[in-house]
Amino acid sequence: MLHGIMIKILILHGPNLNLLGQREPDVYGRQTLDDINASLRDMAAGRGAELIIQQSNHEGVLIDAIHDAAGQAAGDTVAGIVINPGAFTHTSVALRDAIAAVGLPCVEVHLSNIYAREPFRHNSLLAPVCLGQIGGFGARSYTLGLTALLDHLSSTETSQ
Repeated sequence: MLHGIMIKILILHGPNLNLLGQREPDVYGRQTLDDINASLRDMAAGRGAELIIQQSNHEGVLIDAIHDAAGQAAGDTVAGIVINPGAFTHTSVALRDAIAAVGLPCVEVHLSNIYAREPFRHNSLLAPVCLGQIGGFGARSYTLGLTALLDHLSSTETSQ
């Protein structure tokens, strides 16, 4: 909670993450997206946060969700974003620009260690506009990312 108010965090899952549990389980693990979301909700509730969770295989839908999070398309705002952009990590200038434009603190997460994989995966266009990047810990990357974001928001609140 910030200022005694339940905060909202946007969790964004990018392309192909709806196939978790069945898609390349040796790389991405056996947990489903529903499993990950349930774990995140439990953790968030214990920290006084409410999650808005969205998955899309479409870049524009993810961009709209980022804009909405900042209250640009909806009256409700969130305090920060945790995003697994999937393959858009390496290709989407538009997602990078959306994150930069709204100015919300954002943590990039990945199930796998993108730097231990194929060379084309070694570059993240989003990392420079995010607070940080966590990857390589499977589904735990999400809880680590959410923890980092909530800790950042708490430390920002106490320093004001």
